[in-house]
Amino acid sequence: MSGLYEQIDAYISRLVRESSPEKPLWNIESLRQGKAASWNYIDGCMLTALLELSEITGEDRYAAFTESFVSSFVEEDGSIKSYDPGKYNLDDINEGRALFPLYKRTGKEKYRLAAEKLHQQLETQPRTFEGNFWHKAIYPNQVWLDGIYMAQVFSAMYALNFGNGDCSDVVKQIRTVRNRMFDGKKKLYYHGYDASKEVFWASKETGCSANFWLRSIGWFAVALADLLGILPEGEGKQSLQGIFSELMEGVSGYADSETGMYWQVPDYPGREGNYLETSGSSMLAYAMLKGARLKALPAEYAEKGRKTFEGIADKYLSFKDGLLNLGGICLVAGLGPADNLRRDGSYEYYISEPVVENDAKGVAPFLLCYTEVIRMNRSA
Repeated sequence: MSGLYEQIDAYISRLVRESSPEKPLWNIESLRQGKAASWNYIDGCMLTALLELSEITGEDRYAAFTESFVSSFVEEDGSIKSYDPGKYNLDDINEGRALFPLYKRTGKEKYRLAAEKLHQQLETQPRTFEGNFWHKAIYPNQVWLDGIYMAQVFSAMYALNFGNGDCSDVVKQIRTVRNRMFDGKKKLYYHGYDASKEVFWASKETGCSANFWLRSIGWFAVALADLLGILPEGEGKQSLQGIFSELMEGVSGYADSETGMYWQVPDYPGREGNYLETSGSSMLAYAMLKGARLKALPAEYAEKGRKTFEGIADKYLSFKDGLLNLGGICLVAGLGPADNLRRDGSYEYYISEPVVENDAKGVAPFLLCYTEVIRMNRSA
């Protein structure tokens, strides 16, 4: 597989070389829509992957690129260009994960101040009656699996780096997700939950959305794996480990036997329009690899994760015009809001969203998988 690794290294180098804060090559969503550069979760995913890659490989250029990228948005007083806390958008918290390692790397006070500003949003974030963050101000009473990754890992990192170390609220919110959004028969988590049970896509009985979406499950799995890597020993960590083990055991039963990948709508393998999707598959593979390394999962999950990683490479990594590209990535999917009835959580909706190449929502998890594969190879 050394040839594959060399190709991936070249791919990463290309992404870094040809990207800038104004025009990141991996942010296909922004490029397609002609959006101005902004503080956003998509770039945050990629920067998290590059920082991890820098740590495991010792290649400082990845961390240096990340520092330059983030610095262009963060002012000396910690204010963040384009960031609007009044939107109460959990997605906007995710890029803040890079602030902690950058503060340790540089000692620049502006990164600590920026983390404080993001934390202040979470302190006033609207919550459901059970205490879970609303996903966004425009999504009242709604909890999405995506939001667990976007906000809860940052929240724990803030508590452990700049706060009092209390992560009990993080654990409590995840327990509520387990209680409300897990289907005990299918062993899968629903994409969203409306605590009020009023929004058009929500079940009037459970408040959950109609179907399971692979990438949302992937976000949740990555969040749990990352939290297990940073939380101190104790009851809270043990609770999350149980939820993580249950999740990974359940979802692994939906893997495609040939590739190890997972379907866009996981419980409808082979159904017309459904497809093996890169981003969610990469996230689950990363969670399995990391979970096994942390001994939060049985050792055999490392091989399951590797099989998925290699299956993605075989199916969706390709050369075009002499350049390596990663395909099979669902560009975006969501639920609502009320004036967007197309995003109804139906099977037909999930398979209707564009499938693209080189978007960070697929590239970043794939690169995170790569770092775990490197760790696995080095420890063998």
